[in-house]
Amino acid sequence: MNQGGIAQSSETLAPIFAALGDPTRLKLVATLCVGGAFSIAQLTANTDISRQGVTKHLQVLADAGVVRDVKLGRERLWQLEPAQLEEAKRTLEAIGKEWEAALGRLKSFAESK
Repeated sequence: MNQGGIAQSSETLAPIFAALGDPTRLKLVATLCVGGAFSIAQLTANTDISRQGVTKHLQVLADAGVVRDVKLGRERLWQLEPAQLEEAKRTLEAIGKEWEAALGRLKSFAESK
């Protein structure tokens, strides 16, 4: 991915990174990464956060496309939406490669002086 691709994807990925910037939401994503779908009750078990609080955090993640809910009977189950996270990962890897290339150029420049 070149710089143009990074710039183009940054507009679509900014909401994902913003959503993941909150420690509670990041913890929810880590829990959902374990696999399967979880109910609000399961996601709030053994935590200090209320069901309402978890629901609000999940909605922010859903708005960013990181998670989605599935209705199963009367219960809503939440699961990870891996495609968005994969795109974010590819972008971070591309930025890392650009960073490494820039450091290599800086090192070459410094050593030539």
